[in-house]
Amino acid sequence: MFGYYLRLGFASIKKNYILSLLMVVAIALGIGASVSVVTVNYLMSSNPIPHKSDQLYYVQLDSWSPHEPAREPNDPPDQITWRDATNLMAAGAAFRQTASASSGAVIEPNDADVRPFMASIRLNFADFFAMFDTPFLYGSGWTDAEDQARRPVVVLSKEINDRVFGGENSVGRSIQIAATEFQVVGVMDTWQPVPKFYDVTTGAFNDTEDVYMPFYMKQELQLSNGGNTNCWKSPEGEGFEAFLNSECVNYQFWAELPSEADKNAYMTFLNGYVEQQKELGRFERPLNNRLSNVMEWLEYEEVVADDAQIMLWVAFMFLFVCLVNTVGLLLSKFSRKAPEIALRRAIGASKQDIFYQHIVETACIGLLGGVLGLVLSLAGLEGIKLLYGDFMQNLVKLDLTMVGFAFVLALISSILAGLYPTWRACAVAPAAQLKS
Repeated sequence: MFGYYLRLGFASIKKNYILSLLMVVAIALGIGASVSVVTVNYLMSSNPIPHKSDQLYYVQLDSWSPHEPAREPNDPPDQITWRDATNLMAAGAAFRQTASASSGAVIEPNDADVRPFMASIRLNFADFFAMFDTPFLYGSGWTDAEDQARRPVVVLSKEINDRVFGGENSVGRSIQIAATEFQVVGVMDTWQPVPKFYDVTTGAFNDTEDVYMPFYMKQELQLSNGGNTNCWKSPEGEGFEAFLNSECVNYQFWAELPSEADKNAYMTFLNGYVEQQKELGRFERPLNNRLSNVMEWLEYEEVVADDAQIMLWVAFMFLFVCLVNTVGLLLSKFSRKAPEIALRRAIGASKQDIFYQHIVETACIGLLGGVLGLVLSLAGLEGIKLLYGDFMQNLVKLDLTMVGFAFVLALISSILAGLYPTWRACAVAPAAQLKS
C-alpha cells in the first residue's frame, strides 16, 4: 500500500502544483536557515579528537596576583609562564606532555624565484605530534633528544612544503627561517582540527600553523610572542631573558593521562610543584590548579559563541513560522480534495487509510523541501562565510551527518505540519460531500 500512497501523493502534488510548490518553498526556507546555523554550531561544538579527548588534559596553574584572580570568580590564568612550562617539561611527570606557543618568522626560500614570506610558527616539544595524532606526508616529528639539544629542526605543513619545495619529499633538506638554517625532518599532511583545541587563545577556528619547531628555539632565536600575552606585574629587568622569566603568561601546556589514576597522580604532582614554588616566593594565591580534558576545556573557553547560539534559536523560530504557513496551505489543499476523500470513503476506504495517504503526501512534500533546503543551506553557509570572513572558513562544510539531519528535519517537520490538516481531511462526512 505504501507504493500506492506514494503514487497518489505525487499525483496530488502535480494536480495542485502551485500550492505544492508554495509548501515546498516554505519548508525549504525553514530547513535552509536551520541547517546553515545548526552546521556552524555542530562544528563549533564537535569533538576534535574523539578517540582520546578524555585522555588529553589542559593544565592551569594559578600564578596570578595575590590581590585579584585572573578571571572571575576565582579562576586561574588560561596560560602559564615560560618558567612553569619548562619546569613541568623537565619533570616529565605525565605519560606524554608538551608546552607550546605560537610565533612567527620570515621564511627565505633557496629558490630565487620565490620571495621571502612571513609564516606562522608553532613552538612545541616532540610529544606534540604523538599526543595530537598529527598525520605525516613525509618523515616524522623530531625526538626528545633533539629537543634537549636544541637542534634546528622543523616540521613543515603541506602548504609550505608545496610552496617552498614544490611538494617534493623535503626531509633532510634545509630551509632558512628567521635567518637560521633548519633541517626538515617531516612534512605534515593536511591537518585541521575543528575546533583548534590545542590553542584556542589564537582563535579556535583559525588555520593550523605553517611551521612546527622545537620549543626552546624561541629562546635561541628570541622569537616574538603570538596569541595573547598577559602579565600581572612587570618583568624584573630589561631584555628578552627578563621577559621570559617574568610572570607573564603566553604558553599552553597539555598532558596525556591515559587513566583516572594517572590524572589523580598528576594533580598531586602539580600541587607539590606549586608548593615548592611558594617556598621561592611565587604562587601567592591559594592552591588552585586545574586539569581539563579537551571537551571540558572547550566548554570552559566558551568556544561556541553566544551570537551563534542566538542565531540557532532565531533559525528554529523561522522554521516554526514556515511550518505554520505550511499548515495553512495544507488545510487549503486538503479542503479542495473533500469530494475525492468522500468518494474514497464511500467505496470502502477507512479513516486510517485516508490518514496514511495524506501523511505520505505531506512526507513527499517535506522531502522535496529538504532537497531544496540543502541547496539553500549551502547558499546560507556561503553567506555566513562572507559575513564573518576567514573566521568561518572551517565551519561552512556540510558533511553526511548534516545532510542526513536536513532530510530527517524536513521529514519530521512536514509530518508534524500535516497532522492537523490530515485529521481534518479524515473528518470529512462522505454523505454530505456526495450529495453536493
